[in-house]
Amino acid sequence: MGTPVTSMDHRAPTGDPMLTARFAPPAVPGLLVHRPELLKRLTAGVRGPLTLINGPAGSGKTVLTAHWAADGRAPRPPMWLTVEPDDAPGAFWAYVLEALHRGGVALPAGVGRPTRAEGVTRSFLVRLADGLAATAQPAVLVLDQFDTAQPPATTEGLDFVLRHAGGGLRIVLTSRSDSLLPLHRYRAAGEITEIRHADLRFTDEDAEALLGEHGLDISQAGVRLLMERTEGWAAGVRLCALAMQRSADPEAFLRQFAADRTTIADYLLSEVLDAQPPLTRDLLLRVCVTDRVHPDLADALTGRDDGAQTLAGLARDNAFLEQIDASAWYRLHPLFAEVLRAHLRQRRPGLEPRLHGRAARWLARTGRLTEAVLQGAAAGDWQFAAAQVVDNLAIGRLLTGLEADQLGRAFAGMPAGTPGAAPALVGAACRLAEQDVAGGEAGLRRADTSLTASSGPAARLGRAFLGVLAGRLAGDPKATERAAADADRLLREIAPPLLAGHPELRALLLAHLGAAELAAGRLDRAGSALTAAVAACGAPGGEDAAGEHPAGEHPGMEHPLCDALGSLALAELLRGRLRQAAEHARAALAVAEQSALPPGRRTGVDHLVLAGVAVEQDDLAAARRHLDLAAAAAGSRPDPATAARAAVIGARIAASEGDADTALAALRAVDAAGLSARVRDELAVAESAVHLARSDAVAALQVLDAVEAASAEAPWETPEGDRPEYAVARARALLAAGRGADARQELDGVPGDDSVPAPVRARACLLRAQIAAADGDPDGAHRRLGEALALARPEELRRMFVESGPWTGRTLRKDPQLTRSHGWLNPRTPVRTARTPQDGGAPPVVEPLSPRETDVLRKAADLLSTEEIAAELYVSANTVKTHLKSIYRKLGVARRSEAVHRAQDLGIL
Repeated sequence: MGTPVTSMDHRAPTGDPMLTARFAPPAVPGLLVHRPELLKRLTAGVRGPLTLINGPAGSGKTVLTAHWAADGRAPRPPMWLTVEPDDAPGAFWAYVLEALHRGGVALPAGVGRPTRAEGVTRSFLVRLADGLAATAQPAVLVLDQFDTAQPPATTEGLDFVLRHAGGGLRIVLTSRSDSLLPLHRYRAAGEITEIRHADLRFTDEDAEALLGEHGLDISQAGVRLLMERTEGWAAGVRLCALAMQRSADPEAFLRQFAADRTTIADYLLSEVLDAQPPLTRDLLLRVCVTDRVHPDLADALTGRDDGAQTLAGLARDNAFLEQIDASAWYRLHPLFAEVLRAHLRQRRPGLEPRLHGRAARWLARTGRLTEAVLQGAAAGDWQFAAAQVVDNLAIGRLLTGLEADQLGRAFAGMPAGTPGAAPALVGAACRLAEQDVAGGEAGLRRADTSLTASSGPAARLGRAFLGVLAGRLAGDPKATERAAADADRLLREIAPPLLAGHPELRALLLAHLGAAELAAGRLDRAGSALTAAVAACGAPGGEDAAGEHPAGEHPGMEHPLCDALGSLALAELLRGRLRQAAEHARAALAVAEQSALPPGRRTGVDHLVLAGVAVEQDDLAAARRHLDLAAAAAGSRPDPATAARAAVIGARIAASEGDADTALAALRAVDAAGLSARVRDELAVAESAVHLARSDAVAALQVLDAVEAASAEAPWETPEGDRPEYAVARARALLAAGRGADARQELDGVPGDDSVPAPVRARACLLRAQIAAADGDPDGAHRRLGEALALARPEELRRMFVESGPWTGRTLRKDPQLTRSHGWLNPRTPVRTARTPQDGGAPPVVEPLSPRETDVLRKAADLLSTEEIAAELYVSANTVKTHLKSIYRKLGVARRSEAVHRAQDLGIL
């Protein structure tokens, strides 16, 4: 051990003076994002020998380290050395000695100094390590920008000194690439702290804080967009913030900015692209045309064979290219890719389409259909792209599945007159996906001019498949059936292995056929087709038809399964099977949620059916909630028949809520042209019910008679088979008009067997009971009412009894046994301990009910109308309404049924 060094020759081995700037950490930016967690990790890291901060250019490595150095968190002030790529080993060690000296580290004089730039001796490294080991306090040295450009001798020497300094040296390295240091040894020994790119990425909160420092008040959506574009790249966020400061509308800048026309482009081109060798720059410019790149694809694009090596090197060097999930594939940072594509168009005009074409064919050869189609479309090679879709039976992907929107956008630029059957079919599919029936049919006619008997089965199957969809959307069941028959025949001509890869085709065909039958009012046939469609998709909890995938998990099956389940639910609702309808609707919702089906691909029919079920069961709050959800479904573009049925359900709810005007407006807004006779019947029945709700029996009869008159003028449009719903509706209107005999005659034509839906039979029995009561036949009335209740009970059809007026309530009150047998008419929530505080300790009621209010509530619980309650209690209807409002306020509810349930829960009733 010699005498400590007290003076040095502050020159490099080359004789040049030491650059003072290399020993000073850069100034911490005034507008800084504080990242306390990373600072803590740095402080903890220097308790060990090595801390590595690794990330791409602009990721904030140096800023973070300089902030930490200035923050005073280190056990002693760290020394700083900015490493230059061309530092020879001797020069590097001379700078290290100078940094230590400037940091106050007293090394023995025997350590000596490098005498030549090219290198140092092992003896020098031994003396240096020994000198550091003897220091009282560990020296903390930051080596900024210590990259792979350093000669191996430098990293080997640094590793030697670090391992032999006895804890006297702590190194913090910042670099874009992994150092040549044997990091695995440090990891195995637990002697390294690593802060990587993933750690350096800005979070939403970091970006929001930085924008705030720039005086920018950006919405949460704007911050999310900024993070999507930059993927948390610190320099990108900073550069955007600066640009936004200069923009009159920062939010608009975020939505519209193009990376290739900003300082971001300058940064990436100079710091990343220009730093690469010529062949690497060429590779980057060529592979940027794809969203992801495989080494073999890179070779196809460059015509060379260095793809694997070059891509791996770029990923290792954090050159804005990363390996995807440890696979053979890589992806460029989206901003970098955007800049590269702009640079490619500028520097090599005409090359980009050719590269897209090469990529398309490589992707097609390797079975990556969607990517091949997207690349073909980007190349403007519409024949190739469309042929890929048609020949591979992928026409359904334009209509369903998570890739439908992406493929639709790719073909949006295809010229309308592109010749050939495949482009015509693809164009028709795109139009039909947007429910442009006229455009779709025009495309199909154009395809017909190119298709011949010798055309391949795939193209002819695509034509038939689209014919089914067009028929459904046009409300033409005959055309739908013809096309479905063609498709069924052609399916047998397709090679089984190809067909097995597209189970969505058969499922879609059945789902569209079933929906067309449903629109035509042929409920049994619709049910059969839709049940088969669900089975083809794989019943919930089961597997698809091929037995290979759980339900809804085969790519592209989510939409047909939801569509089929929703249509099946509607068919069951129309057949009066409410429980099955609700079950299918909830299954459709579950599939949509589990598969994360985008809102734009949902129909809202599931919620619509649940609204229809709820209104028939007199749960108006649930009915309104589901109807609102159905209307809010972003992708809800129902076919005309479903839209008409939505109007019917909406009108039922509005009328039940006492808003007849809204109910009539909803029904009259429906364009009946083109609807089946069955659907027109449904509209008329619904409108007659609204008129009856406002006690206008004449109008109720008129609307039904108008439908009948229209059928007489156009008998070919008369609904097929019996029309029991129409007959019951007319009987109801006749009875309300005081024409009991006519009503009885109308009901005589309604069969009493299972060929008629149970709700229709129940309503018919109820009307017969009312007629019997009016005729002075109490025994007959009692018997018929019992039959109606027995039919209604399985589906809990309460609404029809509410709509029947006070007669039902009065009759039930006279027969306690019948009332007890049908307690479901007045459903109760599970009984809780009466008069106990609710969750959270809230008092059960705001204010006790008065005796009179309790009397009113008891009458309401007996299903009496306001007028009946008034008559029973010898007060006016307005007085009853006043009591009800007070009851609602005290119980914290908004409706009569809720008040009854709430009072039952609280033990008041």
